[in-house]
Amino acid sequence: MTQPCWVSADPFFSKMTKSIEFDLEGKDREHAYRLLGGLVTPRPIAWVTTQDREGRVNAAPFSFFNVLGTCPPILGFAPGNKSADLPKDTARNIRATGEFVVNLVDEAVAEAMNLTAAELEYGRSEIDHAGLTVAESAVVAPPRIAEAPVALECREWSTLEFGRNRLVIGRILRIQAREGIVDPATLRVNDEAYLPIGRMRAPAQYCRTRDRFDMERPD
Repeated sequence: MTQPCWVSADPFFSKMTKSIEFDLEGKDREHAYRLLGGLVTPRPIAWVTTQDREGRVNAAPFSFFNVLGTCPPILGFAPGNKSADLPKDTARNIRATGEFVVNLVDEAVAEAMNLTAAELEYGRSEIDHAGLTVAESAVVAPPRIAEAPVALECREWSTLEFGRNRLVIGRILRIQAREGIVDPATLRVNDEAYLPIGRMRAPAQYCRTRDRFDMERPD
């Protein structure tokens, strides 16, 4: 492990604690997932539903995910490969059809989401495995998960591949939100009705988002 080093020689920083450096381009490269997955938290969860060309539905969760912009509204998530040359079913289906739905995850569906993370053979639906139901989407072919509090209907904008990473960028076409979550007049989210969970460190740590606070943005 790298020896601790001072962050800076500046006197202001001399009062800070020491830091440990990890070289993700060298000796610590193989530990990147454990380090980044444990430090960059909490992360929202993209519970993605897709269809293959035969119409079979796949559902899988990904926590390397977030919205990336609003003009146009886009999001991105990163479905890693199963192996060096084999993409996950979600990525294969998006490449084939160009459409997907990102279902968001709250406390009520956390256990079901976790069940859909199981490695099933290609073509077998995680929806049945987790005892879920689907609802028809408005503008894309893949259905949304009926039990999910929010669903974002997306069309693939582009997919970037580098190494064993794959970043899927999707344009958000529709938002489906369970009644009571968003006030249709003010567009404010009801914190009591929407209790999303976040991903923490691997292999099995998550967090609730009940403890919240406000900080006014300075002028």
